[in-house]
Amino acid sequence: MPDLPATLMDAVRYFADLNVCDAYMRKIKWPDGVVACPDCGANGDRIGEVPSRRKLQCKDCRRQFSFKVGTIFEDSPLGLDKWFVAVWSIANCKNGISSHELARAIGVTQKSAWFMLHRIRKAMEVGDFDGDKFDGPSEADTTYIGGAAANMHKRRREKIIKGRGAVGKTAVHGVLQRAKDGKPSQVRCEVIGREDADTLLSCVRRQVKGNAPVFTDSASAYGNLSATHAHEMIDHSIEYVRGEVHTNGMENVFSLLKRSVKGTWIAIAVFHLFRYVAEQVHRFNTRTLTDRERFEVVMHRVIGKRLTYRVLCGIEGAGFMGLE
Repeated sequence: MPDLPATLMDAVRYFADLNVCDAYMRKIKWPDGVVACPDCGANGDRIGEVPSRRKLQCKDCRRQFSFKVGTIFEDSPLGLDKWFVAVWSIANCKNGISSHELARAIGVTQKSAWFMLHRIRKAMEVGDFDGDKFDGPSEADTTYIGGAAANMHKRRREKIIKGRGAVGKTAVHGVLQRAKDGKPSQVRCEVIGREDADTLLSCVRRQVKGNAPVFTDSASAYGNLSATHAHEMIDHSIEYVRGEVHTNGMENVFSLLKRSVKGTWIAIAVFHLFRYVAEQVHRFNTRTLTDRERFEVVMHRVIGKRLTYRVLCGIEGAGFMGLE
């Protein structure tokens, strides 16, 4: 295959041909060139093509399957030409892309675009960190995502706001490893149910190797971190930087996240927040790559991940968060 396009306009033209899309998915799913049946495992010359249906067929089990099987695109009636443009857009738009904007761009309904974006966010999610912990100077901090009291009706504000500014909001904890050895800083974030010592210490220890330097604010919950790490705190009521002791890098990441919440996503269901966080983390960690490279990173993660509409919308009892 020729080199991938470098810009969105080039990508739209390049992937307008469904044959090109199929060839690209073949390269992603079977890089060795040997196509395998997802049902019985037969491969090689036991797999034939059904050009009229844009599908492959196993000669052993007789099952027909498309290039979408086993990816986030599985069972989608939309063509890969629309999917690839959606992946390109969410991977490369600095503040993300809303479902309404994507719907207008590729000609689908807002509901379909919303579902597409969540499936792509599923590909952006990073799993367990235990096998690849940060080992350099790191920063840890917590932010809160939720509606600002100033934007609420007085009656709603009196009902919800019953304490400090974090009350009624959802906590997001992050750990950032500072740039080292010529590599840019990297971040990992997760939505946490509560901000107590056990939760915060577990987040840091799961993501940063023991004895590595970790910088936090003066929250008392981090007090026992010094038992396992070279821990130093900065008291923001007095100062924000003391030599290399600060959390400015992590706060910058949270600023970018909130900018997307306020300007692009507008309102987020609480139980979907972790997917939006995963999108922002992926965007930050790939910020030094080109548009083409960011697209390929996401595409190589679509294999083996599936998110159905039933699972996406099957959680009950959750509300929506407004603007911060």
